[in-house]
Amino acid sequence: MLRKIVLAAAITVLSLPGASYAAKVKIGFINTITGAEAPIGENLTNGVTMAIEDLRKKGIEVDLVKEDDTGKPEKSLAAFEKLATRDNVAGVVGPYTSACSSAVASQADKYKVPLLVPAAAKEEITRKGYKYVFRLNAPADVYSSVLMDAILTLDKPKTIAYIYESTDFGSSTVKTAKEYAKKLGIKEVADEKYQKGAPDFRSTLTKIKSKNPDIVFMVSYVVDAITLMRQSKEIGLSPKAYLGGGAGFTTAQFLAQKEISNLVMASTQWTDDVNWPGAPDFAKRYTAKFKKEPTYHAACAYEAMMIMAETASKNAGDRDKTRNGLKAGKWNGIMGEVSFADYDGFTNQNKHQMLVQQVQNGRYETVFPKKFATKPPVYPFKWK
Repeated sequence: MLRKIVLAAAITVLSLPGASYAAKVKIGFINTITGAEAPIGENLTNGVTMAIEDLRKKGIEVDLVKEDDTGKPEKSLAAFEKLATRDNVAGVVGPYTSACSSAVASQADKYKVPLLVPAAAKEEITRKGYKYVFRLNAPADVYSSVLMDAILTLDKPKTIAYIYESTDFGSSTVKTAKEYAKKLGIKEVADEKYQKGAPDFRSTLTKIKSKNPDIVFMVSYVVDAITLMRQSKEIGLSPKAYLGGGAGFTTAQFLAQKEISNLVMASTQWTDDVNWPGAPDFAKRYTAKFKKEPTYHAACAYEAMMIMAETASKNAGDRDKTRNGLKAGKWNGIMGEVSFADYDGFTNQNKHQMLVQQVQNGRYETVFPKKFATKPPVYPFKWK
């Protein structure tokens, strides 16, 4: 009789959702929790918090080890080494910035620890043939190409000006933008690189204004994105389109600046109205929990943690098996279909469809590609 009860209990356990996973798995999370990029880092932290809750509902307990790199590569390196050697994590999600992710990627193969990058865009991160480095988000070349593709459905711009921060993210995104613009026959009239956190861009913006570009393409994090747009309005720089390469142009802080953010277009990895499985529900739950709308950074971090923890749990925390599971796996969740492929010089790179959103009347609206659009784009740009 006792044997039958035990057998019945075992069958019941096996039938429960998530019961095939191990009971607990240790995962590292490197993020910019303090420092200049902390406002965006907060979104990643929130996304991971929701993932941990949803994983628990699946029967997966995550022992999460958080590390704050403050946006500095040397601190990311120290954090990764600690996670790999002292904490013995099964895998790591993060870091956020391209500079930090580039630094950490070089160590993943050394320690044979699977690293899943959720949002860093620098192309080289997944172009060096690392076996243990995976990336969920689309790389820098897509940030620029999707924006220009959107504009080409509205007009045939003749000239473009670039202003961007001199970081890995800024430089790599603009490099690919230049290549794509040249291919499209759009003439470059200005290339202005600046030090992140500079207080005054007026002289640079005035120089750009003198060139009268059809498009101004910007790559910045939160504070600089707001400063650039505010000072552009002050000097009367009014192109046909302002294009923002993700990051600072997709945040709640930028959106709140209603007098300067209206009609700016930005590339994004995710929107709350896209029809990927669970995306609208994620947005609704996130807003209820954190009292603000999620950015793509939150969605990327959420899905990256879900994928890493589920894969590590299935493989009982074994690093090599987890790496193999990531390489062979396929997922379909709030970021759409995900698989890590080798193509066009990339290794373990998810071929993700980026979107374009535009600020319209105080809201982010998806405007491209057409099959995902909630509103048509407003063109040309004009100051509110």
